[in-house]
Amino acid sequence: MKTKHNAAFTLIEILVAIAIVALVSVMVFPNFINIRQKARDTKRKSDILQIQKALELYKTDQLPPAYPDGNFLEFLCNQCWSQSEDCTGNIYMRKVPCDPGTTADMPYIYVRDPSDGLKYSLSGCLESTSDPDEDPVSTTECADLGKESFTVYEP
Repeated sequence: MKTKHNAAFTLIEILVAIAIVALVSVMVFPNFINIRQKARDTKRKSDILQIQKALELYKTDQLPPAYPDGNFLEFLCNQCWSQSEDCTGNIYMRKVPCDPGTTADMPYIYVRDPSDGLKYSLSGCLESTSDPDEDPVSTTECADLGKESFTVYEP
């Protein structure tokens, strides 16, 4: 009498396959998170350099030359920045960028020296702790969050 043998996977084979898939996932997933953090940090640095160029355009339009007061970026996040409120005249930026790591409209950190209208700092908090462009000493706002910062100053 012939016995019929069904072709199927055994429980051990299935468990080994699941273990291999889980192991590969554990190794790949953290790298994926790191890549996304570095991409957002690259975007932050690019945004900050674009805002710096727009600040220079703004300064040349002022008599006497000066940079904007206070944290003007707080009110312009994702909006047009121009000489007038209706986005006409000289347009410095069509859409002022916000921090890409937040869902809220979080502006970058702009501080103008109150004693001199020709000095400022513009910062963003970085997610990666090993960024080659991070500041030697983090800005207060970023240090309070436990993050490093990337800062540019007036040229």
